[in-house]
Amino acid sequence: MLLLMESAFTLPSFAKINWSLRVLGKREDGFHEVCTVFQTVSLHDTIHFEPGDSLRLICDDSSIPLNDENIIIRAAQAMQTIFNVKHGASIHLEKSIPSPGGLGGGSSNAVVAMIGLARLWRIRAKYEDLYEIACTLGSDVPFFLHGGAAVGTARGEVIEQVPDIAHQNILIVTPDVAVLTAEAFANIKAPSLTNTTPNHTLRVCCSEARLLDPRRSTLTNDFEASVFSSYPEVKRVKDRLLELGAVNAAMSGSGASVFALFDKTETRQTAEKALDIESTWRKFAVSTVSRAAYRELLHLQGA
Repeated sequence: MLLLMESAFTLPSFAKINWSLRVLGKREDGFHEVCTVFQTVSLHDTIHFEPGDSLRLICDDSSIPLNDENIIIRAAQAMQTIFNVKHGASIHLEKSIPSPGGLGGGSSNAVVAMIGLARLWRIRAKYEDLYEIACTLGSDVPFFLHGGAAVGTARGEVIEQVPDIAHQNILIVTPDVAVLTAEAFANIKAPSLTNTTPNHTLRVCCSEARLLDPRRSTLTNDFEASVFSSYPEVKRVKDRLLELGAVNAAMSGSGASVFALFDKTETRQTAEKALDIESTWRKFAVSTVSRAAYRELLHLQGA
């Protein structure tokens, strides 16, 4: 049901990290079976929504496409089609999340666009409707309908919420390296799977994911070996963060961002200052964002 449009408003679009990321093998449909633990963090883009006669996207980052190559426009077009919306919208994206960077910025933008447009156009959208659209846009897009900590399986789109993992002293570092997700998957030597072979491994992986303690557990990302080999700068980021006192560190997604956990705010601040010498590394001091806080900030219902 479509009611009168709402006036202008703004929503945050949060980044994610992957506490763990296992690639279990290549499926018969050509995609890869994964088991990952997603986590929303406080680094975020900002998206402004206003009524408009047509769909219009503007962005303060000139490297971001503004046509249907942009996932925000594709999400908006899908919303128009599914809900038979004739209205447009003016969408202003303020970028803070590196792109690409393995932090899910585009996927987050897509979900926030759907949430924002449902609000702008006064659409009573069900979770199932938004999830269906999200699955067509990308494997990790559905996670951003949940937020907090969650296990992602299949291609990453099957989401199981797990108890919140709280950590205040995280430093994300993104070197000036563009790792394409397709390239990362192509370089990983994942075995071919049948319909039955991943079941046991998947159960074990999911069980480990539910018990994960980021401070003490080994943070496994199966992309690290190939990405570190192709892009030594990414490995240097991780090594340097550990040298500076991080209690744990791992690459997020397919890279190139690396996140590190510190026991104390002072240690994180010292590490951040020490990295000022690296002029091509972007640094972000962040904390985790709980599911409840995420949902409240986005006015998210359902799921």
